[in-house]
Amino acid sequence: MSTKNIIIVFGTRPEAIKLVPIINEFRSKCLDKYNIVVCNTEQQKELSNQTLSFFGLKADINLSIMSPNQTLASAQSKIMSKLSEVFAEQSLDACFVQGDTITAFCGALVAFYNKIPVFHVEAGLRSNNLLEPFPEEALRQMLTRITELHFAPTQNAKIALLAENVDKKRIFITGNTGIDALFQLSAQTIKDAANALTQKGINLNDKLVLITVHRRENHGERLGSILSAITELANTYKTHQFVLPVHSNPNVKEKIYSILSKKENVVLTSSLDYPELVVLMKNAKLVMTDSGGIQEEAPSFSVPILVMRYETERKEGITIGFAKLVGADKEIILKEAKKILDKDKSKNCIKINKNPYGDGKASEKIKVTVDRYFEGRI
Repeated sequence: MSTKNIIIVFGTRPEAIKLVPIINEFRSKCLDKYNIVVCNTEQQKELSNQTLSFFGLKADINLSIMSPNQTLASAQSKIMSKLSEVFAEQSLDACFVQGDTITAFCGALVAFYNKIPVFHVEAGLRSNNLLEPFPEEALRQMLTRITELHFAPTQNAKIALLAENVDKKRIFITGNTGIDALFQLSAQTIKDAANALTQKGINLNDKLVLITVHRRENHGERLGSILSAITELANTYKTHQFVLPVHSNPNVKEKIYSILSKKENVVLTSSLDYPELVVLMKNAKLVMTDSGGIQEEAPSFSVPILVMRYETERKEGITIGFAKLVGADKEIILKEAKKILDKDKSKNCIKINKNPYGDGKASEKIKVTVDRYFEGRI
């Protein structure tokens, strides 16, 4: 088999986290078979590049597509235009994209326009509500129609793809590469992250609550309801520390700071490094989040999760009772959080035999499948 040129396109921190294991897998074992081109649209410029650096990587191509307050349409237009130039300059045999971002959709669409096979990592996640999450649910459904190999993280994801008449021969259950990434952080990186958190005034003890809220559908009134619940929890559980990395969106940031900045047991920080988030999850008594990736990672640390969304495409955690869907309803958030915070951390740890989202070997399975594809065995 001649050397295959594969481009890996991403732009956000979650995409970088979940594609690093694939980059490492192909580059460490297959230099004679594959030439990997890493392209960062820089949809999240600082966060995505910083994440790569923690794994000792740099992008081969950086596109710097973001500008303040740009719309989804303008971002899509810019990504499509710049990626089209990249694809025109490369002789490519395949394109990897991950998840459901505007970068993933544009990467797949440009590849499709150039008749280059699309390999979709984390394929098949569905809420079946086009507005929850927005715009991700629509993007991933459209992306599916132009994908050649679908790397589904779970059986549920495969079932969702089959329901949309995707050829079963093109679907491969691999687990989530985000779990692979957890195992690829060095001990020194974790130690440095813990030290950095301590310097920020964060107590890594058994009374730590990690909170993340950033989704578009949770802006406006929903955010007010969530912050009201956090305020009451902070007032009730004064010995607990509530850590909230604040999203850079000015509307979100200003509202969070105006409501929570004066609470002594609430720590508001700028976006944290990936290793710092891992350390927080590892030490947390409770995680309250509207993030997707955290729902997948937290089970590895036996920490209970309250999902502050009305729909989730990651239903495995809900099914086994590890996570609870609480939406932005203040009373439900308070009720479920108090059940956990009223007990010692040791009483809340949810022991499971394995993380339902992966075993840390997804990138290996993906590489084997790609080998078979180019050998004509798929």
